[in-house]
Amino acid sequence: MQTLLLLGSLNMLISVILGAFGAHALKKKISAEMSAVYQTGVQYQIAHGLALLGLGIISNGIVKSQLIYTAGWFLFAGIILFSGSLYVLSTTGIKKLGAITPIGGLAFIVGWLLLIVAIVQG
Repeated sequence: MQTLLLLGSLNMLISVILGAFGAHALKKKISAEMSAVYQTGVQYQIAHGLALLGLGIISNGIVKSQLIYTAGWFLFAGIILFSGSLYVLSTTGIKKLGAITPIGGLAFIVGWLLLIVAIVQG
């Protein structure tokens, strides 16, 4: 679906910008430990941005299921919650935001499970 392709493309754009920002602008402003946290957010955003692109492609003919679209929204929510919380945690040091990260991880898991179900159902 076009929405999934748009979400995937947008997330890939943002992940490249944030990755460059983290590597250059934040290099001397945050600790090595927080830099690693930030980069984890970027890596997960890239992986799931690519997944959104893949879902958009397969939903256009390979697997016809509303579950593909729903899986995409769960992956998108995971990006916002997981990667977003890591970006904010690493740049602000607010540790309470770490409680949001597992909710994003759960959204990723649900998205991948929904994809599996959609594929099995054909």
